[in-house]
Amino acid sequence: MYFRPMQTFIQETIQDILKTTQSFENVTFVLPSNRAGVFVKQALKNERVTGFLPEILNIEEFTEKVSGIRKVDSIQLLFYFYKIYKELEQKPDTFDVFSSWAFTVLQDFNEIDQHLVDTREVFVYIRDLQRLRKWSVKGTFQETELMKNHFAFTERLNEYYDALYEFLVANKIGYQGCMYREAVKKLDIFIDKIKEEKYFFIGFNALNKAEELLIKKMLDQGNTEVYWDIDEAFLYSNHQAGSFVRKYKTSWKYYQQNELKLIGNWFAGSKNIQEIGAAKNISQMKYVGELLSKMPSHSNTALVLADETLLPITLNSLPENVASINITMGYPLKDMPLTSLFLAAFQLFISQEKLQKKATNQFYYKDVVKLLKQPLIHRLLLVEEESISDTITTTIFKENYTFVTKEYLTPFLEKTTAEIKELVESLFTSFKTIDEFLQRILQLIDRLKTIVEGLEKEFLFRYYTAFTQLQNLQLEFGYFSDLKTLFQFFKQLISSENLSFQGEPLEGLQLMGMLETRLLDFENIIITSVNEGVFPANSKQTSFIPFDAKTYYGLPTYREKDAIFSYHFFRLLQRAKNVYLLYNTESDAFGGGEKSRFLTQLSILKEGITNTIVSPKVISDTTITKEVSKNDNVLERLKELATKGISPSALTNYLYNPIAFYKSKVLKIREFDDIEEEVAFNTLGTVVHETLREMYEPFIGKFLQRTDVEAMKKETDTLVKKYFSEYFRNGDISSGKNRLIFEVAVRFVNNFLQQETTLLKDENNQLKIIDVEKDYKAFIDIEGIDFPIKIHGQVDRVDELNGVIRIIDYKTGLVKESDLKVANLEEICDFKYSKAIQVMLYAFMYTSMEKVPEGKSIEAGIVSFKRLQSGFMKLNFSEKYRGKDHDVTPERITEFIDQIKILVKEIYNPEVAFVEPSELPF
Repeated sequence: MYFRPMQTFIQETIQDILKTTQSFENVTFVLPSNRAGVFVKQALKNERVTGFLPEILNIEEFTEKVSGIRKVDSIQLLFYFYKIYKELEQKPDTFDVFSSWAFTVLQDFNEIDQHLVDTREVFVYIRDLQRLRKWSVKGTFQETELMKNHFAFTERLNEYYDALYEFLVANKIGYQGCMYREAVKKLDIFIDKIKEEKYFFIGFNALNKAEELLIKKMLDQGNTEVYWDIDEAFLYSNHQAGSFVRKYKTSWKYYQQNELKLIGNWFAGSKNIQEIGAAKNISQMKYVGELLSKMPSHSNTALVLADETLLPITLNSLPENVASINITMGYPLKDMPLTSLFLAAFQLFISQEKLQKKATNQFYYKDVVKLLKQPLIHRLLLVEEESISDTITTTIFKENYTFVTKEYLTPFLEKTTAEIKELVESLFTSFKTIDEFLQRILQLIDRLKTIVEGLEKEFLFRYYTAFTQLQNLQLEFGYFSDLKTLFQFFKQLISSENLSFQGEPLEGLQLMGMLETRLLDFENIIITSVNEGVFPANSKQTSFIPFDAKTYYGLPTYREKDAIFSYHFFRLLQRAKNVYLLYNTESDAFGGGEKSRFLTQLSILKEGITNTIVSPKVISDTTITKEVSKNDNVLERLKELATKGISPSALTNYLYNPIAFYKSKVLKIREFDDIEEEVAFNTLGTVVHETLREMYEPFIGKFLQRTDVEAMKKETDTLVKKYFSEYFRNGDISSGKNRLIFEVAVRFVNNFLQQETTLLKDENNQLKIIDVEKDYKAFIDIEGIDFPIKIHGQVDRVDELNGVIRIIDYKTGLVKESDLKVANLEEICDFKYSKAIQVMLYAFMYTSMEKVPEGKSIEAGIVSFKRLQSGFMKLNFSEKYRGKDHDVTPERITEFIDQIKILVKEIYNPEVAFVEPSELPF
């Protein structure tokens, strides 16, 4: 395939200018952006231009020069606008409400001014449109208060505009549209001053009305030339990419006698164009990395991100052979690692107010831990390799503090220097003014800069600038009434502010956004996220000006914006040799699934485009079952366990997952102690168990009377509170979900006692309490194991009802009668019989320790507090479907223990490893 040697648009333009211009002493180049200025200077250098170089301005700098108006940043503009708004309104909105709509209004003001629309006309149009909407033939239209406010608001827009515009011009500052309108007003004066100068406007496309008027008037003076970057493939057709330049060619008087400069014919040349569909954004970027790794050089290569939010992913996906890179887009402050530190500092007090802890100056533990775990705070609190941050967080979890005070933290900070102690304490001290809070953050940054270097110091400086700006605005205007408003502004500020990269603009890979590509040409182009909704962007517009009003007054709508996107896309492809266009094939994300319409248009214009769908490389990996063999150390631990005692729950845990048993009983790994904000289910169970234990202990060895149970009911609330305070340490059960759980515990106990009362109403029922919450143990001798195996556990209750001994286990969870049916004891060593195994082991231990009178029947089972209507659910050994056989006989215990011996023998067998099941029950 033959490729015509590429000549960039800038090179062609400079060469053409040099035909008529020998000296650049009084020459000014006006470009769409600053970015292209570096390449223009390089092109002049390559053409061996000596003497003065031309003055190079971007369009904004040129407009500022003509208008005498300095551009003000958007945050400061908002504050000026609010000041004026308050003077006009008797009952103004609060600043946070105002800012929710003011940015949109300012955006509309900007567009109106850029396109030189008569503001009174357009606002009267909007007002009349609103009046038509509330007009009714029958006169029955009912205005709501919200509608009245909205109509009044639209009618006031012109007053806001006039007052703001007058203020800005008087102070020689303004937004971009204001600069344009003033530039048009002062253009004649400017033209008189520059009669001896020469102006070149290079690489423009979509001009607003003000820019059109400025350039047209300067063209008429004869000292100005315009160089359009347009290809004949788009100019001499009805293609969207050439719509703007076609309009200027036909409507401008200048072009009735002069030709357009410069019309290229590069697009028709041979190109290697590849369309690549990739699943999700990560796959796109990984494929970009593969493309770049195969390129021998990146000196004439541009990687263009249609979705600029993918910059962090992109930087992590670049291959090692990318020796140098120039990034023209800024790195958003919100994506920097340090952002989480300042958000955490705000969140301390945001949550405090939300959780109504401001009066006591308490902080939610998660916010405290999050702040202390920040890398720089962690580093600040490192004393002789001891992490004070870790000590504090560990103690908070251990002591179950949901809320933490500054006084609680103070003792931990004693090991640091007085300066650091005071600094950290200040972050947890209540403040009277917003300025006081901002001053603390600035002091923190000032201290942190001493422990960082390199890029981290640059990040800190950018944040220092941002917080200083907020502080200055607060000192000047005082509009931040509370921390919440400041927090919203801070988030807005870091979303719009970027950290600029320092790089070599003429070397290596060029990583840029689409707007940065204006005027620039590259041999190799990679564009990512070429999807509908991203490129072009979706048609949704935030504006108070209706679509028909925009169309009538010539204001840009999504149609014009689509044409701008089209121009940038096809212009970038004009001179390129190798083009790689990637899009997201997945429809489960924004901008996913549907490739851009520009790709379809391109396939019509160019033949030989290759289409590829790439997917992530999936490496098949067979699931490796976890397995732990039993060495001498493991066997020694198991022997210790046999001496100490194995609980029924430990045996059922082994049946569930031998690896879990190994971790718990051999390695003795405990679960991490998390803060118990809400009462955990096991805590609820403990409270209920302990409450019943204390109630029933005085009656051990006695027959229970109905009056005894009635007396117990009166103690329920007191005892439940007592045990919540013991087992739910530092927890609050006075409100919210915890209050409900407290009431559940009370209900569980009262319902159980009511059941006892019902039982004892029948005078024939004799209920004797034998024991409550008593520890039982028994020993098993197993052939092949030269030491006894101790089984131990705590039985919740043993009683005797009408001569039958009942071994009872309380469960606060749900238990069904089917869980306790064991027709064949030889099959019992299965996790599905875990509840039956537990109560059978309790029966075994009880009969081993206590002498059961001959002829006494024993029953074992469970009382489920979630199923109290079922009462005492007993082990059922019947083989019949609905049969009942609840007698726990010595023969059945012996048969059961024989199966338990087989299980224990497996646990202690050195040849049988601990193996995790391929599928766990849950």
